[in-house]
Amino acid sequence: MKGAIVFLAVFAIVFLICLGVTTIPPGQTLYNILNLPIETTTYKVGGAIYGDVLIKAIFNSVIYGFIVWLAFTILTYRSRKEKAQNIQQTVNVNIDKDGKVEDKKESA
Repeated sequence: MKGAIVFLAVFAIVFLICLGVTTIPPGQTLYNILNLPIETTTYKVGGAIYGDVLIKAIFNSVIYGFIVWLAFTILTYRSRKEKAQNIQQTVNVNIDKDGKVEDKKESA
């Protein structure tokens, strides 16, 4: 759940940045590889943002969001692994001649 919040936060921040700066890689490169028609550069989505700018911003947001999410997941996994404790316990069971069981616990 925390990973999804991290992804969405990075996605939103990068998306807003990329709306202003469209030359941030790899969005520009991916857009050029797609060879989209010229109409995407002149069409305004919602009357405010050009289509090519929106596509590049979404590409960059998804890619950078995924990278940060993956790094967050790996670091979280490693920190959980380091916090794990190894607890050992020795249990001795003594049985009398009468058949009674007497437990003794010792922590190591």
